[in-house]
Amino acid sequence: MTILTAPEKGAANPGDRLLDDVALPALVVHQQALDHNIAWMQAFARDRGAELAPHGKTSMAPALFQRQLAAGAWGMTLATAVQTRAAQAQGVRRVLMANQLVGAPNMALIAELLAADPDFDFHCLVDHPDQVTALGAFFGERGLALQVMIEYGVPGGRCGCRSEAEVRELAKAIAAQPALRLTGIEGYEGVIHGAEAATDIRAFADSLVRLAEELRGQGAFALERPIVTASGSAWYDLIAAAFDRLEVRERFLAVLRPGSYVVHDHGIYRDAQGGVLARTGLAEGLRPALEVWAHVQSMPEPGFAILALGKRDVAHDAGLPLPLRRYRPGQVGNGAADMSGCIITAIMDQHAFMIVAPGTELAIGDIVALGTSHPCLTFDKWRQGCIVDEGLQVMETFATCF
Repeated sequence: MTILTAPEKGAANPGDRLLDDVALPALVVHQQALDHNIAWMQAFARDRGAELAPHGKTSMAPALFQRQLAAGAWGMTLATAVQTRAAQAQGVRRVLMANQLVGAPNMALIAELLAADPDFDFHCLVDHPDQVTALGAFFGERGLALQVMIEYGVPGGRCGCRSEAEVRELAKAIAAQPALRLTGIEGYEGVIHGAEAATDIRAFADSLVRLAEELRGQGAFALERPIVTASGSAWYDLIAAAFDRLEVRERFLAVLRPGSYVVHDHGIYRDAQGGVLARTGLAEGLRPALEVWAHVQSMPEPGFAILALGKRDVAHDAGLPLPLRRYRPGQVGNGAADMSGCIITAIMDQHAFMIVAPGTELAIGDIVALGTSHPCLTFDKWRQGCIVDEGLQVMETFATCF
């Protein structure tokens, strides 16, 4: 008996034609939109005097990290020690871990990395004196120096010191630990919601900058140009505006950290981008680059179809996938039929329920390209994706490291 190896779902090879050679469902990234987004965000940060450290947790795809770094990114943002090790193993030389480093096994992962690669530039966050004490003891016992940044948060938000007074006290605690180096201050505005979110985010960013100035004046930082950093993928323009000041440009390294921009989406970040363009007056923004492709599997009732993908393949936390276009295997060229009138009403593990718009020509075996909302939770369902050109030929495949 011959034992065949099982391919990864969506597995492809460069030169494959997406319509005919790739077993679906598949994670598809359009090269033209991808290149546009990487260049657009890099220019956005540069024009505002900031550096860019894209949040790599969105894709955890080192091939995409390398594209972002090649375009000028200062470093990569990541969320965990394991993610950091994966990125370093793939050649990333600077990581801002926008999270607390907690637990001896996680500390050991970073300690081993720093001992083996002393030039690796790593920064993590702290928001409590107990963390400072634990990190100081762990790294001090090993003769290592750890770069830390104070996380400044908001009441009811996620992590972070809840007041300016707590930030000041934490800076003193860090100064008392010989193994720790305070390299900057960090915040995340994405947890600020409500009718006055924009106003509250501006105030939060101003407070972050004010604290950075105060701590710098006290000589609290170990860097000549300490890092001040914030921004997710929805309000980065407001953070950039707060950082785009003469005193910040001269005295600090301002770092923006959006992540989802790399492929954008057809849902929550598309909507957020409308706000960015309205506030900045920019004529052109990001373009959706990520899709999931699947076959029409069954048409058991008139006006109703089942697609061969589900919760194992696509994000569903911020809206169900959106039918975009229909293709047919073997069709010449890359022409497609519009599917925007069709609606996904529910998804199960491996099935999507679709209402077919009147007049839509559809058959079993047709291929539907679907847009997604919240790309982070689509990427993490795949171990391999493909980048395609305008002719739907696979130009490159990439692996993820979740």
